[in-house]
Amino acid sequence: MEGGMPRGSKAISDPPSSAPERDVGGVSSGRLRSLVERIERLQEERKALGADIKDIFDEAKSAGFDVKALRQVIRMRTWEPAKLEEHEALVDLYRRALGM
Repeated sequence: MEGGMPRGSKAISDPPSSAPERDVGGVSSGRLRSLVERIERLQEERKALGADIKDIFDEAKSAGFDVKALRQVIRMRTWEPAKLEEHEALVDLYRRALGM
């Protein structure tokens, strides 16, 4: 994300609220409002990031890449090497068992 904080960062500060803070049934309305507004902002950012990712997949598709395979490669890059090796061995075994 350009110009923003790294993913997973918790440094989003609570903006000053124009409504007075009060307790309602033991719940701080100001703190609750702050949490809700922060979540809403992050959801909007996630929505924008989702649109950006879709655009990149569209670009990859128009460049001739197989998007389904690309998604699988991206997912597999997060796996531990041992898990990846085990997965590839199983896929190979299943292919051979099916005569592929």
